[in-house]
Amino acid sequence: MSIYDFTVRKSNGVRWPLYELEGKPLVIINTASKCTFTPQFADLQRLYEQFRNHVEFIGFPCNQFGEQEPGSNQEAESFCQINYGVTFPIFSKIEVNGEHAHPLFDYLKKAAPFRGFDETNVNEKLLKMMITEKSPEWLLGSSIKWNFTKFLIDKNGEVVARFEPTDEMDLLRQAIESQLNN
Repeated sequence: MSIYDFTVRKSNGVRWPLYELEGKPLVIINTASKCTFTPQFADLQRLYEQFRNHVEFIGFPCNQFGEQEPGSNQEAESFCQINYGVTFPIFSKIEVNGEHAHPLFDYLKKAAPFRGFDETNVNEKLLKMMITEKSPEWLLGSSIKWNFTKFLIDKNGEVVARFEPTDEMDLLRQAIESQLNN
């Protein structure tokens, strides 16, 4: 199984098979418009512009974390474009955890489990405290911990890395470069 076995919905509701991205590395991100991590859109857009001829990025708005994506699919997409100049595709809102999680995200979590919190890192410690207060159910297992978790997929559709919202964007950039040098 690979990510090419999944179908998702564009922001307009049209079903879209991920096999259309076959042959290129891919970055999959769960996003939100009203999150502390929302400014990451600017960094993600810069990376997309840097690698756009060789890597695809796709975002999936999610309202599971503090209800930070309350609007419609079109409002989420517009927000990204207007406020951060995002030109990579933003798909329909989905759930990433729980019994209604999209099967793609169940697959991603299984293929790239959560590595745990590094409590010597101030940002990770703060994220863990926030999750403990707002959504303690997400502390367990490999669930997505918060908005802006990113997955890097190789050109064969295999998950190669998971990046938490607190990870430096440079780590993602280096991992992308590594995939392009393979």
